[in-house]
Amino acid sequence: MTEGMSLRERKKLQTRHRLLAAATELFAERGFDKVSVAEIAEAAEVSKMTVFNYFAGKEDLVLAPMEEHIGDVARAVRDRAPGESVLAAVRGQFLACVERRDPSVGMSDAPVVLRVRRLIVETPALLTRAHAFSMRSFDLLAEALVEEGEEPAIARVVAVQLIGTRNALIQVNQLRLLAGESADVVAPDAVALAERGFGLLADGLADFATRP
Repeated sequence: MTEGMSLRERKKLQTRHRLLAAATELFAERGFDKVSVAEIAEAAEVSKMTVFNYFAGKEDLVLAPMEEHIGDVARAVRDRAPGESVLAAVRGQFLACVERRDPSVGMSDAPVVLRVRRLIVETPALLTRAHAFSMRSFDLLAEALVEEGEEPAIARVVAVQLIGTRNALIQVNQLRLLAGESADVVAPDAVALAERGFGLLADGLADFATRP
């Protein structure tokens, strides 16, 4: 990850990681609302001003890694191969993330990731911000479809189905990992569920759950 970086860039990255680690540890131990930025700075052995040089506020110290993935789905659609459908691109990107146990799809059981996930779920302000990230992902995907010539209203209909399906799959993964299951145990089921979920979009919902 640091290959090709200058010494200054590596030091900045190390400071960023140190701040995130210190904040996560303190938040997990005492709760988000009971930890100050000054205490995070002290734990990371930097000044309070340094914290604000890297992060706009306390919420960003938790959510910055998640924010980096807001454009993942739109990017997968823009970068898809000739002849590849939007659905196939989104499905492929999701399954690739499951395969590498990526936290962006709820598939990392690393202790620090689980602490952050639990913190978000238990903190209303963080949960609201995380939801806003999801809405931004939706907007970016719709914009990507419009750029390709799709009607804006239809682009939004398609985007909400793809993002909604993806979010539902992520939530299932997260809940199982937070309950104590390992990523390696959850992964095969996550793949099967993703295949079924995206398959419903591929086949349409016309005959789904028809009442006998």
